[in-house]
Amino acid sequence: MFLNCHTWYSLRYGTFSVDDLCNLAEKFGVHNIAVTDINNTSACMNFVQTASEYGIKPIIGIDFRNGVQQQYVGIARNNEGFRQLNEHLSVHLHKGIPFLNKAPELPDCYKIYPFEEVVKNKLNAFRANEFIGVSVETLRKLKFSEYLKLQDKLVLLQTVSFRSKKDYNAHRLLRAIDNNTLLSKLSKTEEGQYSQQMFSPEIIKAEFEDYPFILENTRHLIENCKIEFGVGQDRLNRNLQVYGESKKEDEELLKQLCRDNLLKRYPNASEVVFERVEKELKAIIGLGFVSYFLINYDIIQYARSKEYPYIGRGSGANSIVAYILGITNVDPIELDLYFERFLNESRKSPPDFDIDFSWKDRQDITAYIFRRYENTALMGTYVTFKYRAVVRELGKVFGLPKESIDKLSSGYFSYNQLDHLEKLVLKYSGLIKGFPNYVSVHSGGILILNDSVYNYSGTFMPPKGFPTVQIDMNISEEVRIHKFDILAQRGLSKITDAIEIIKQNQPDAKIEDIENVSVFKNDPEINHLLKTGDCMGVFYIESPAMRGLFQKLQTQTYLGLVAASSIIRPGVSNGGMKEEYIKRHRDPQRRKQAHPILYEILSETYGVMVYQEDVLKVAHHFAGLSFEEADVLRRGMSGKKTSKGQIEKIEQKFRQNCRDKGYEEKLINEVWDQIASFAGYAFPKGHSASYAVESYQSLYLKKYFPLEFMVAALNNGGGFYDVETYIQEIRRCGGTVHAPCINNSDHPNVIYGKDIYLGLGYVKELETKVVQRIIENRQFFGDFRSLDNFIDRVDISIEQLSILLKINAFRFTGLDKHHLSWKAHFKLKNSKTKSDQPVLFRTAHKDFDLPEFHFDRLVEAYDQMELLGFPLCSHFDLLKNTLKPTLKVKDFKNYIGQDVYIYGNLITAKRVPTANNKYMYFGTFFDEENEIFDTVSFPTVAEKYPFRSKGIFLCYGTIVNELDYISLNLKWISRQETVGDPRMVNDYKLVKNNP
Repeated sequence: MFLNCHTWYSLRYGTFSVDDLCNLAEKFGVHNIAVTDINNTSACMNFVQTASEYGIKPIIGIDFRNGVQQQYVGIARNNEGFRQLNEHLSVHLHKGIPFLNKAPELPDCYKIYPFEEVVKNKLNAFRANEFIGVSVETLRKLKFSEYLKLQDKLVLLQTVSFRSKKDYNAHRLLRAIDNNTLLSKLSKTEEGQYSQQMFSPEIIKAEFEDYPFILENTRHLIENCKIEFGVGQDRLNRNLQVYGESKKEDEELLKQLCRDNLLKRYPNASEVVFERVEKELKAIIGLGFVSYFLINYDIIQYARSKEYPYIGRGSGANSIVAYILGITNVDPIELDLYFERFLNESRKSPPDFDIDFSWKDRQDITAYIFRRYENTALMGTYVTFKYRAVVRELGKVFGLPKESIDKLSSGYFSYNQLDHLEKLVLKYSGLIKGFPNYVSVHSGGILILNDSVYNYSGTFMPPKGFPTVQIDMNISEEVRIHKFDILAQRGLSKITDAIEIIKQNQPDAKIEDIENVSVFKNDPEINHLLKTGDCMGVFYIESPAMRGLFQKLQTQTYLGLVAASSIIRPGVSNGGMKEEYIKRHRDPQRRKQAHPILYEILSETYGVMVYQEDVLKVAHHFAGLSFEEADVLRRGMSGKKTSKGQIEKIEQKFRQNCRDKGYEEKLINEVWDQIASFAGYAFPKGHSASYAVESYQSLYLKKYFPLEFMVAALNNGGGFYDVETYIQEIRRCGGTVHAPCINNSDHPNVIYGKDIYLGLGYVKELETKVVQRIIENRQFFGDFRSLDNFIDRVDISIEQLSILLKINAFRFTGLDKHHLSWKAHFKLKNSKTKSDQPVLFRTAHKDFDLPEFHFDRLVEAYDQMELLGFPLCSHFDLLKNTLKPTLKVKDFKNYIGQDVYIYGNLITAKRVPTANNKYMYFGTFFDEENEIFDTVSFPTVAEKYPFRSKGIFLCYGTIVNELDYISLNLKWISRQETVGDPRMVNDYKLVKNNP
């Protein structure tokens, strides 16, 4: 009966979910409602699935609006009508075209014009599928309107946007956020009407008792609407089903590709290999996933043709077919990866292939996919309102001062001391938190469908330039639309860029084939980096937590790295299995404490569950579940959606089977608790193995070409740490880092021997076009010889030149930068004539007598902090007071268990919540000699001495040694004062004779 219902996917307008809407309809006894969100179809498929659970007939459409001005409501009569609505919406969203007050034909849709718009626009001609919508509010106006005579064109259009006053208040706040205005200044035209609520059928019938034909027309319209996407077992796979000409040809092609490539991967293939290939092919063909494999293979072939590096991972990495085709480089036979982790009879979705490309190459890969396949779109995702962000937004809406907003968002306040407005901000922040804020692009999901994308969703056009659906992966998977994951990472481009930099900087150096990973795995020098945790810059394993784990494990093997990549994850760590694995790894005698059956099943990991596959192994071999049941359990525990009640049934069977096998209840509980602790966090072994290969490639480069590797790391955005930390690492490896220079620097960082020049791209507020002019001119005409020569050759404003002078980019002249800055202002005036014509004869520059200037290192450091974000000197050189004698990191091993003092420059600090709702800090510092040390602040210390900002701290605490990992348990810290910015002191002079 209600043909215009909004959910919270009417972004920054609606106030409740699809489930809330269905609950509301159930409460009022309404059995026919239409979800018509504003310029959005995100909720439609979810609503169709959910409505059946409430006995509601689902109707879907779109409320077409320009801003908040409603033009008309489109209702889909059938699936074809839904496609027409989505296509119409998408054209306007892509091009930013406003909707006209008259809808296009859209033959399989009903179009309803709100009564007010009909009157305002004096519409008088209506097609057969067009109607005039009358609400309870506008009914009184209809009595005196000439449109009353169009009885067959009048239908009920009662908008439903709110359930209560609280919803309406939240709506007004959302509108204020959207308009970036104070709530008190929000225009009424930007708000919906409070009367836009649902009423019981009895109230509607009473209101329209004089106009029964309106309700009759509405019922007739509803009866003619029918939308189906299939539910349960009736769902069809919506992905592209045929890669080539026919399914039969696709099957033969996949088999042929396996035959052609098998011996390349397995020159001495055993019977186990052939059996595994046949088993997989049978399952892939039987489950209808042949085209899925061939499409991934096609994408990889394109990448190879362009020499793009890539890594294939996900559950597909457990597939020998994927390994043979080159989609992944992880050998499932070598690593004993379970087939059932990849495919089994209970699985209705295709396996995951997460294919990582360099961030530089992914755009071209995506463009190829869109060229190659017709029905393609990027996957959407919804960015929700996060609590702290909502607090800030609502603080502005209510007009709170910045101090109050900062206090509320930080969480450091006493509720009883807050004023009325501050409490209102918290109240409505809690309500709005979790609402969809805006639709964005999924990190890597691409849809390649069997039919039009518009059968399922509208699309919008993000800056990436590819149509993107308005549904996320959770909604799409409900109707069996499965994404292809084409992801981007910077680790791969670090490797390829490092190799190119090595070739330029050390042309005679011998570089191993980067694909020959077996050489790296067996290199003791590379493995020593793992053992000591010397991995800064190395993809995936450079964090302080990984460094500490490597030192505890004394990791020196590929399989050890694979395990470390998994046990660092919260699932293993939170269940206490990480500590147990480390102890059993270091102490073979302790392995005897494992249950004999678990130790036999998990011998490689000493009877400890480490990987997702271990859930499969234990569930099957220990508890007697089938592999299909075990994989359902694995999927449920790793956060994947399963049927309602399925996990509970499997848990019952798990426990009963264990009892039947004679296991003690204590053991059953322990094993089940280990499985449960994996929930949402466990890593698949193939995933860890894929990353471990890339890590070894990076470790090889870091060991033998550390400077070139670190330059490549910086040029690709760094990694876990900030730029300054990587610069310190370059110095530790023997490099000398220079400030940007107009003769030696490029846009990125460059290296000459052991000298690294920071890129001009680091200089804040220096325009890209200026950098391009400098580099192009230098390439054509050689180095700049002087400031005068630079001014003659490069078209530049005095503001931009001043930035270059301030960062001392002209130091090759031997003149003080302040001296040059005065000269530049005299020589370069805003009235300088601009001309693209080359100058035949240049006018000689006038020179000027200036006082003598002196170089000041402190001013230089603050100029660098302003323009680069960090100084190139040590932060210890900027301290106001002289340091007292304290310990250094190199001495830690001689003071185990003792309380010590040490000065540290904070690199990073991680705040971690504890089980009792307190928190602790894990800090990482440089000492005065640029050696790294780690600290732990337990809750009592963390509360008294929080890390609020970076700087140099005097640290006092106890040195502890945990399995060869030495750290400092803090008792207190004291931030050290730095010398103030001398440029801010009024009487500071740069002239030498006037100190």
